[in-house]
Amino acid sequence: MDRKIRVGLIYGGKSGEHDVSLQTALAVIKAMDFEKYEITPFYITKMGEWRSGSPLPGPVDGVKALTFEAGAAGGEASFALAPIFGASGAAARLDVALPLLHGTFGEDGTIQGLFEIADIPYVGTGVLASAVGMDKVMMKKVFAQEGLPQCVFRHFTRTQWERNQEYLLTETEVSIGYPCFVKPANLGSSVGISKVRNREELLDAVSFAFRYDRKVIIEENIDAREIEVSVLGNDEPMASVPGEVVSSNEFYDYKAKYIDGKSAMIIPADVPAELAKQLQELAIRAFQAIDGSGLSRVDFFVGKTDGSIYVNEINTMPGFTPFSMYPLLWKESGKPYRELLDDLIRLALERHEAKQRIQYTFDVE
Repeated sequence: MDRKIRVGLIYGGKSGEHDVSLQTALAVIKAMDFEKYEITPFYITKMGEWRSGSPLPGPVDGVKALTFEAGAAGGEASFALAPIFGASGAAARLDVALPLLHGTFGEDGTIQGLFEIADIPYVGTGVLASAVGMDKVMMKKVFAQEGLPQCVFRHFTRTQWERNQEYLLTETEVSIGYPCFVKPANLGSSVGISKVRNREELLDAVSFAFRYDRKVIIEENIDAREIEVSVLGNDEPMASVPGEVVSSNEFYDYKAKYIDGKSAMIIPADVPAELAKQLQELAIRAFQAIDGSGLSRVDFFVGKTDGSIYVNEINTMPGFTPFSMYPLLWKESGKPYRELLDDLIRLALERHEAKQRIQYTFDVE
C-alpha cells in the first residue's frame, strides 16, 4: 500500500473505564508513526454519542483535544452511528479500525459486530471470542471443554437465586467452602467482586454482584501468585514472557488496580524456565480455545505451596497504555510499543483479507 494506512481510533465509551480509554488513546496517538498512518479520531461520550473528528496532523498534547465538543472546529458532531454507516462519513474512508474500549460495549462483541456489518477491518478479537471472553461463565465452560486447569466454580442467574436460594447457598458451601470469591459474570476491572468468609457475607456479596449483572459466578479461594501472559497473533499466536502482579490489597480489586497506585508488576516474573514455558503454552491454548485473534492477555493463578497452575481468565482488550501489563510484557519480550501497534494493525488487515475469501452468498438455480 503506497499511501498512508487510514486508521480510525475509537475511544471513550459508556463503560466505567471511559477515562482509562482516553489515556490509552492519547498514548497510542503519541506512539504511532504519522508518516505511515492517517489517524481519524472517533470519540464516544459517556452517554453513547459518537463524534468524529478530522484526521489528526500529528500527536496531541492531552485528552482534552480528543473530547471535541459537538460543533467544535475541526470535528463534526454525529448522532448514533452515523459516522460508521454513513457512506460519506469518515469511516467510509478507513482502512482499519483500532478500538480502544474496555468493558461493556467495548470488548463484549457488540462493537466488533458493528465493524463486521460495516465490513471494516478492526484490531482485536472477533465477535464470538470477545463475547466468550467477557462472559466468565461461558469462558470457563469453553476452557473446561479444552481441558484447561481451573479453580472450582459455580454460577447462577438472578431468577435461579430467587427461586432456589437455600439450595444454592448450601451447594456453594459444600462444593467450594469459605473463603471464596463472588463476581458478576460480565464485567471488567474487578468491579463488583467480593471475598467472603461466611454465609452472611456471601448473601451480601451476591446481592452486590447482582447490581452489575443478571448472572453471578462464585470461585474457590486459592493461595496463589497472579501471573499474566500476553498473546499476539491470528492463526499462529505467540506468547510473551510471563509477568507477576503483586497486589497492594488482599486481592487485585479495582482499588488496587487504579486508585492507590501501590500494586507492583514484576516483569519478567521470577519463575523457573519450565513453569514459564507451561504458562506460555497454556496462554496460547486459552487464546485458541475462544478462537482469539489479534491480542489478548491470559491471567493465571500459580499455587504458592505446590506450584499448581490455574487459568483464571482471558482479557480480549487488555489495558494498552505504555505502562500497562500487556505492552510491557511484549517490550520485555523484544517488541517495543510502536512495533506492537504495527503488528496489531497488520494482523487486523490480514484477518479481514482472509475473510474476504469466504463466499457468503450462493447462486440459486
